[in-house]
Amino acid sequence: MTMQLKKQRLLVIGGTSGFGMAIARQALQEGADVHIIGHTAAHVTAAITQLGPSDHLTGTALDAQNLAQLKTFFAAQPAFDHVVSMLGGAMGGGFLDNSIAAIRQTVEDKFFANLQVAQLASHHLNQHGSLIFTSGAGGRPDNASGAIVGNQAINTMVVGLAVELAPDYRVNAVAPTWTPTGLWRQLSDAQLAAQAATVSAGNPLKRVATPAEVASAYVYLMQNEFMTGQVLHVDGGVELV
Repeated sequence: MTMQLKKQRLLVIGGTSGFGMAIARQALQEGADVHIIGHTAAHVTAAITQLGPSDHLTGTALDAQNLAQLKTFFAAQPAFDHVVSMLGGAMGGGFLDNSIAAIRQTVEDKFFANLQVAQLASHHLNQHGSLIFTSGAGGRPDNASGAIVGNQAINTMVVGLAVELAPDYRVNAVAPTWTPTGLWRQLSDAQLAAQAATVSAGNPLKRVATPAEVASAYVYLMQNEFMTGQVLHVDGGVELV
């Protein structure tokens, strides 16, 4: 069964830029009521301005990895139909190139931060609601050590939660490969172009994704009520070659 998003309540954790903002935009176009979480009030305000102020769009600034702040937020909100988490970062280098602390922090940011969201958000979902997390594709253990461990942990968590929360709720994830978004704002234009060229050369479609293409996978997972325990790879087939 396909669920319509009109009047559905959607929370996007990390909805002030990149994939998160693109998800918010597409959900608003489908008639959803969208609440975005960003790290600062300035980011939230800027995102709402960019998306276009609307009675269907609200936002909150908080640290989504802070347990107390998350508990306070969910306690003050009506239940959501869908909760999307963009939590997690990137990491370069292999297991010998990085410190234990750096690898541990990457796993913490990717896996444990999302597990914390799952444990809280699962108690604030409407019947037949869903949780959607963000994994990743395209890296290798020798060049993205902690990130690979974190992604694999998210994928395993999705499978476990899908069984634990069934049949009342669904749990899925999206695994994009490298895409030019605000996550890479520290790179110069030349560095961005070089990275895009490298990624394009390494997949069968010979290009990078747009944020809108990746966002559409999250929207699909919200709408298809027979999808649970799945990780959708939106990666141009990077793992095929």
